[in-house]
Amino acid sequence: IIAQGMSSPPQVEGMVDAIRGTIQPIVGKKMVGPTFPLLMGLFIFILMNNWSALLPGVSTFGFYDEAGQFKYFFRPANSDLNGTLALALVSFVAWLYYIFRYAGPKAIYKDLFGNKADKGEIAFPIYIFMTLIFFCVGIIEIVSIMFRPVSLSFRLFGNVFGGENLLSNMTGLVKYIVPVPFYFLEVLIGLIQAFVFTLLVAVYIGLICNHGDEEHDH
Repeated sequence: IIAQGMSSPPQVEGMVDAIRGTIQPIVGKKMVGPTFPLLMGLFIFILMNNWSALLPGVSTFGFYDEAGQFKYFFRPANSDLNGTLALALVSFVAWLYYIFRYAGPKAIYKDLFGNKADKGEIAFPIYIFMTLIFFCVGIIEIVSIMFRPVSLSFRLFGNVFGGENLLSNMTGLVKYIVPVPFYFLEVLIGLIQAFVFTLLVAVYIGLICNHGDEEHDH
């Protein structure tokens, strides 16, 4: 396509530019290039899966298993906790790669456990005490980091699963009339949830990796 001089549709270019412009201040100018394929891929994949729940036949037809539970033939991947947990784990592994590759162990340790106080402005005993405080805070931060895949997966799963049940219930009340506004609502919610997931991953990366732009400018 490029060789033939054809350009991509303006809607695609606008979406790509919007996502890139949003994540650049978060991850930093140096990290926007390496992280953009991951973040853009997450956004498109999650968005398509969220909107797939609105397609005819999805979460509609199925069968009853031996336990008497109804099983759908087709369901969106994000309405299953296994799917959202897989996305969260992939994002977590990618986060580990980026911080060790582009920040390094020393910067990671300083960000988590380092004393942020200015040694020249406070007394030495207070500085030592604050070093201990920051170290304890770093341990708490590590615990919160370990729970990030859980929070990411449950947040996305809960919203998509709730929307799926809402559409099923509304369709069961009155067909063709009552569900219509909720379908438009789910289009918006699917877009927001994809954006929120992508934005949170960008924030996690930027918290450690986005420290070099200001120092380089000075």
